[in-house]
Amino acid sequence: MAMTAGSTTTFPMSNHTRERVTVAKLTLENFYSNLILQHEERETRQKKLEVAMEEEGLADEEKKLRRSQHARKETEFLRLKRTRLGLDDFESLKVIGRGAFGEVRLVQKKDTGHIYAMKILRKADMLEKEQVAHIRAERDILVEADGAWVVKMFYSFQDKRNLYLIMEFLPGGDMMTLLMKKDTLTEEETQFYISETVLAIDAIHQLGFIHRDIKPDNLLLDAKGHVKLSDFGLCTGLKKAHRTEFYRNLTHNPPSDFSFQNMNSKRKAETWKKNRRQLAYSTVGTPDYIAPEVFMQTGYNKLCDWWSLGVIMYEMLIGYPPFCSETPQETYRKVMNWKETLVFPPEVPISEKAKDLILRFCIDSENRIGNSGVEEIKSHPFFEGVDWGHIRERPAAIPIEIKSIDDTSNFDDFPESDILQPAPNTTEPDYKSKDWVFLNYTYKRFEGLTQRGSIPTYMKAGKL
Repeated sequence: MAMTAGSTTTFPMSNHTRERVTVAKLTLENFYSNLILQHEERETRQKKLEVAMEEEGLADEEKKLRRSQHARKETEFLRLKRTRLGLDDFESLKVIGRGAFGEVRLVQKKDTGHIYAMKILRKADMLEKEQVAHIRAERDILVEADGAWVVKMFYSFQDKRNLYLIMEFLPGGDMMTLLMKKDTLTEEETQFYISETVLAIDAIHQLGFIHRDIKPDNLLLDAKGHVKLSDFGLCTGLKKAHRTEFYRNLTHNPPSDFSFQNMNSKRKAETWKKNRRQLAYSTVGTPDYIAPEVFMQTGYNKLCDWWSLGVIMYEMLIGYPPFCSETPQETYRKVMNWKETLVFPPEVPISEKAKDLILRFCIDSENRIGNSGVEEIKSHPFFEGVDWGHIRERPAAIPIEIKSIDDTSNFDDFPESDILQPAPNTTEPDYKSKDWVFLNYTYKRFEGLTQRGSIPTYMKAGKL
């Protein structure tokens, strides 16, 4: 075909080229944003040191010594950041959790002897179930949230098959396990756990994150029995369970669960507990704790986390959550129809203050407590007597018994799996072409790399 003078022919870019361009762009952006971030973090650590030294009232000579020690740590950190961290650096001790996309193992870092919880996620499942954005959110919040209320992440890395998050190990187990051990909690115990969770949720809201999946499984307990938030978009939560159409597919399910409806609260609690573990480890998860607006197409905000807290509070005091049913679809229907289904069994008496707070949490978002800020929640009569500023330093409502740094007695037993083994006699699937979606996943925390060998005294064997 003849071309007229001055005209140009444009050819469509192939998908392969487009992907290569995307990878190059992301690599450059990540490189420079990481440089800026590293510089900012270094400056922040230096400022923290100066403030700490002023507060301690150190003499100039002592300050000089402390600064040179800090400078050595920074140099060591840069060196260690360049070393590749991998599976070979950790010894796997035991499986302590399992979810739809992978599992959690108790591991020991070979060079320091430190104990961690290693979250292992299969890349194939992440890609297949479109979980990459959720995993990225999890990693980002764990990097940013460096306070007492969120499980600390020390390292993240990846190999051909899996992503790995190396987290602090919290030997107290999770709230789900605690609630299954006890029929109900007292109002005093409930006040303690709900208060701590209020502060934990507020801490992530202040960072600009919405959790969206607050449930007992994601409230972990540290060695002293205090609450920490975990699972920001992982395992069993932000998947099909948040897709409305999944629960609307009611064709293969009975229209209602009359048998469950007609049970008394004791039988209901027993049935709930019997099925609870299966739900926790399934791909489906449970919609029990999810706010109705999260299922709607109209959008939601951070207030959805307060709804979930109301559901947990009901479960602590009553023995099962308010919308529990025999099928997730029926639970979904009850959540959406909460004005009729949120009722309190007369045979389980709870105080008016507690009932009022639950109903202030579990209400449409426009009228939900917390709308005008966290202070509105803290000043509710149910929290009378709570010392919000020092709650974490006080003894926990239920003390945790830990015998050693690797005590897993507060966790379920899981059989071993082959998640870390390549499949025998089969070709490894090559996810390399898709690996760019996991770009910049690797992370190393300053404290994790520089506190070589220094295990806190309460974490030493026999000291707990």
